[in-house]
Amino acid sequence: MDDVSISEKGSTDELLQMVVFQLGGEEFGVEIMKVQEIIRMPEITQIPQSPEFVEGVINLRGRIIVVINLDKRFNLVSKEEDEHSRIIVVEIGDHVVGMIVDSVNEVLRIPASSVDPAPELVMSNVSKEYITGVGKMDDRLLILLDLGKVMGKKEVDDIAKLA
Repeated sequence: MDDVSISEKGSTDELLQMVVFQLGGEEFGVEIMKVQEIIRMPEITQIPQSPEFVEGVINLRGRIIVVINLDKRFNLVSKEEDEHSRIIVVEIGDHVVGMIVDSVNEVLRIPASSVDPAPELVMSNVSKEYITGVGKMDDRLLILLDLGKVMGKKEVDDIAKLA
């Protein structure tokens, strides 16, 4: 019983704050410190000759932000945009990028000890290279994204030039 009470106190266990969102029927999380804001779907202006996963740009209070479609980036089946669709505005390197997601569920604190490295055989349709780990919570698995790998520095720089 002592072992249980020690782990429940979790005094040495760091808590990770994650923004949890839905994409292709799965739950994903990104570190809240990387998220600037979450907005409803505005009008998106397309950019000619941009990669397929780049939806275009938006004007967010005077700042031009490139918006990517994570469904297309991860080769998932895209869902029609609806009232739940959101853009999560995140920092990737020196740039700010918007990511279209199906919906944003919650902000969650999970103990770092409940996160396992991405397994070799990832149960998600998303490539292992984009995943930092998998958070286990009761009856849920949360796929934690590595934003730096979702879009590499050169890719972000190139797309920023388009905007």
